[in-house]
Amino acid sequence: MAHAAPTAPRRHRQTAADTTHLSKAALTRPLLMGLVYGVYAAFIKRQTGPVDAGNVFYGILCGAIFAACMFALARIGPRLKREAHAAAYGVFAGIAFGYLYSLAEESVLKSCALGLAVGAGVGIAAFYRYYTREE
Repeated sequence: MAHAAPTAPRRHRQTAADTTHLSKAALTRPLLMGLVYGVYAAFIKRQTGPVDAGNVFYGILCGAIFAACMFALARIGPRLKREAHAAAYGVFAGIAFGYLYSLAEESVLKSCALGLAVGAGVGIAAFYRYYTREE
């Protein structure tokens, strides 16, 4: 009666055909984070002056670019190895933070150094997360 023994349930492995369907959460998170990033970028760019159409357009543009990059990273990232996946998130976070810091009229060297520090921290944290939750 070995053929009647129960088996362990198999985990569903995501294939390329499964990735064509987008959930609401997959679209909502990057859009909300892009909105926050765009509003913050426009706020910094405003420099305590009046809000004008240029600031609004700048915020929309920054938010749209941020959301598009984050959406692409969320779609492509799981197909990468854990090291490359963590490095991609670290690079993305470092660039995004460094750019926002440079809008505050700080030096390029300081913006690069802080962006590198933030990117390294996010990359290490992402690598730890992917390494401990490996299938």
